[in-house]
Amino acid sequence: MSKARLDDLRNMTDAELQQSIASLKDELFKLRCEFRSGRIEKPHKIGLAKKKLARIYTILNEKTAKTKNG
Repeated sequence: MSKARLDDLRNMTDAELQQSIASLKDELFKLRCEFRSGRIEKPHKIGLAKKKLARIYTILNEKTAKTKNG
């Protein structure tokens, strides 16, 4: 992921990050359903969605750690 994209994520508010998490979880659920039914055309999108979700969780944890430690 490019540095510019990561900076965009870091500049988002907690509410925006939570909204992104919810939409990614919904997308991941749909992709898994398509995978199980055998209708998915691009199965690599499951891995990409997981990585995006992990990045957002990491940034959210960085923000909470920063506020706790001052």
